[in-house]
Amino acid sequence: MKIKRFFAKDMRAALAEVKEVLGADAVIMSNKKVSGGIEIVAAVDDDDGAPVEPPSRALSDDNVRISSQARQFVPPLSQQQQADSLQALLNRGKTEPSPKTLAEQVDWGQPERRREPVLSQPAPLFAGGGKSSRQKESAKDKELNAMRQEIASIRRLLEHQVSGLMWQEVERREPVRAMVIKQLKQLGFSDGFADMLAMRVHERAAPHEAWAQIEAALNELLVTGEDEIMRQGGAVALLGPTGVGKTTTIAKLAARFAARHGADQLALITTDHYRIGAHEQLQTYGRIMGVAVKQARTYQELAQALYQLRHRRLVLIDTAGMGQRDMRLNEQLDNLVGDRQIRIRNYLVLPSTAQRRVLQEAVEHFRRIPLAGCILTKLDESLSLGDVLDISIQNSLPISYVTDGQRVPEDLRLARADELVRQALGTVEQQREDPYYWEASDADQEDARFYE
Repeated sequence: MKIKRFFAKDMRAALAEVKEVLGADAVIMSNKKVSGGIEIVAAVDDDDGAPVEPPSRALSDDNVRISSQARQFVPPLSQQQQADSLQALLNRGKTEPSPKTLAEQVDWGQPERRREPVLSQPAPLFAGGGKSSRQKESAKDKELNAMRQEIASIRRLLEHQVSGLMWQEVERREPVRAMVIKQLKQLGFSDGFADMLAMRVHERAAPHEAWAQIEAALNELLVTGEDEIMRQGGAVALLGPTGVGKTTTIAKLAARFAARHGADQLALITTDHYRIGAHEQLQTYGRIMGVAVKQARTYQELAQALYQLRHRRLVLIDTAGMGQRDMRLNEQLDNLVGDRQIRIRNYLVLPSTAQRRVLQEAVEHFRRIPLAGCILTKLDESLSLGDVLDISIQNSLPISYVTDGQRVPEDLRLARADELVRQALGTVEQQREDPYYWEASDADQEDARFYE
């Protein structure tokens, strides 16, 4: 059976088109009034000898109520009756000037959203109609998802283009501020933080004045410690990912404290029973300095060791190095806060060579327990301190000490904001001495040509 949908401005024109396309044997299966005219669904049997199979699904399935007069066209008719019926409709259309069409007999009492049903082909005409419908819906969902992704990509592209135009405008109106933002990003500071610092630069400041104002702003924002480990003592634990230099930093702190207050006022505890030789390494440092060293595998052993060493002025706890995603990390952190009666000050050890995202993730994971501050290591290996200073300022994490070498205890210094800021901005000072510093780079020239 061949099924076809026709659109015309009135019923007479629609029936004429049906007869012209499908012939006089066509059967009117449904009709409705649509915007701009009449819609008719008609069918014709390809096999002359086979009767037309009636649609088993009534139009009421599409939430449209049709009067009894309209339903007389739905039952199956013989081939001769079909021809007579269509011919009669055509003849009646010629003699009656204002025919009452089937669409006018439809009850339009339903709400507006239910007045425009989508009539699909009759289900009995196709085997597996339900499965075909599900496949079509799945295909439509895939097409919609593809369209959404395409729209999202276009939106990102437009945002990128707009941001580029805005940056060109900033460079034109405020060249010094644009230069400051660009250099701060190159030093490792995040986009938002660099923009915030640039806002502190006066509008008409010269380049050298701008950097002086940036340096003053960083000195104001950066918080450093006051040698509290040496002055206050107590139980102090060093935390951090693996390989950041916790054990070496413990040895440096211990050697400095022993030189000031004596080895009998100091003790070391290691909770690292995962790394091979971890206890032996700390034991070697303790033997050289004449300091007692204990090992604690569980919280109970840690509490017992702290009780035995309660008369010592300072107890340094070396924890196991674990990645932020290591499931054992939570267990270790819980051991440090298992008993609120035992007060342990925790310091996070951060390598200045790590990327900003890695540092931020470490801070977020280890902040499950209170952090008194942080200790920066490997300053001698870092090319830029912008990342780690950005993390310290934005997370309100004071910097207590810094290390810049392997020597014990010489390569341990008290953190000072002015020194760290000067070291972080030192790369800019070197670049400013370059005679080609103020010339536009090849990339900048290409961007300028692109926006011309």
